[in-house]
Amino acid sequence: MQQIIDFILELDKLKGVTRKVKPLGLSRYENSAEHSWQLAMLALSLSAYAPAGTDMDRVVRMLLVHDVGEIDTGDTLAFVEGGWKERKAAELAAVERIFGLLPEPQGPLFLALWREFEQGESAESRYANAVDRAMPVLLNLSNEGQSWRENGVSHARVVARIAPPIQAGCPALWTYLEGRLEDARQRGWFGA
Repeated sequence: MQQIIDFILELDKLKGVTRKVKPLGLSRYENSAEHSWQLAMLALSLSAYAPAGTDMDRVVRMLLVHDVGEIDTGDTLAFVEGGWKERKAAELAAVERIFGLLPEPQGPLFLALWREFEQGESAESRYANAVDRAMPVLLNLSNEGQSWRENGVSHARVVARIAPPIQAGCPALWTYLEGRLEDARQRGWFGA
């Protein structure tokens, strides 16, 4: 029991990891715990658009663990260029530490879910990655490009970063976003 409690209290630190996008109608930035919860809800809500046979329970579990490493590494704007190999190595060390707080078999099971998400080879991980890439875009489209403008992110960089994983995991979601991103470009909602 104590190992599980220690793990859950460690996860509380995710609430203190500040991201780069503001929740709608709020002046503060969202945190990684809020982000993970919202992704799980988005994935479930879009389940009709997931590839046939997608195990939504597995998708939600992946989304709940995918950012746990940010407790140690902090968040990185999804649209930065370079440094991803080093970032992912640091995240792996972090999740190994954090999931290592749990007893067998829970810790290794959570680590396996994290790895599956990162590898993006299963239908579930591709769908989870699509949802993860889409949520910051949905927030930016709803707040006139707030984080894109603040961080100098161009339309081309957003499309290059999100189009492949969203097309691979949820093509209908990309179809929805593509025109809206072009509209945002025409409105000047990008930073470069």
